[in-house]
Amino acid sequence: MRLQLAMDVPEVATVMEVADLVYGIVDIFEVGTPVIMKYGNAPIRALKERYPEWTILADSKIMDGGSVECLDLVRAGADIVTVLAVSDNATISEVVETAHAYGREVMVDLMCVTDIAERSKELMGLGADYIAVHTAFDVQKYGRSPLKDLRVLVGAIDPAHAAVAGGVKQATISDYVAENPGIVIAGAALYGAPDVEQAAMDMKAALTV
Repeated sequence: MRLQLAMDVPEVATVMEVADLVYGIVDIFEVGTPVIMKYGNAPIRALKERYPEWTILADSKIMDGGSVECLDLVRAGADIVTVLAVSDNATISEVVETAHAYGREVMVDLMCVTDIAERSKELMGLGADYIAVHTAFDVQKYGRSPLKDLRVLVGAIDPAHAAVAGGVKQATISDYVAENPGIVIAGAALYGAPDVEQAAMDMKAALTV
């Protein structure tokens, strides 16, 4: 089980600062959508140059122009790119084909998908490496969590290919660990903690219990 830190902030300086604190602790470092929207692929390139052996995920949320978008991210240094599950299968296939041609991987985000079991099986058939249930930040305000969706996901596909994101915290991490997903994704619970390094170590330890 791997820990992924999602840096959903718009400033490159903050991304790099947190990266320096958690390098060697978290397994996957996610360059979040806000900073990609503001600065393009520059943060991805900067992180890969500083930490060439670290797995860098670009939360690009591709929905069209699959091969072009994916190629740009791969060339910038992304090891994993994301595509939305609500995209057309042709787009997802283009992303998968391009990423795999360069030895990279694809995570498909199930946000806004209603039939998780059926769509996740279909996505695995398209060659997805990981499939993530994701409770959007705006939805979390209404008390929703991705736990129920995760249980559906791991019941439909090999849990090793499952990922979970959306409000994961130290207080609830054991609930997610119990479902044995391949990747657990935490954001503000880590980068917003008073002691980022300690928070990352604590959550990483929780995954190995």
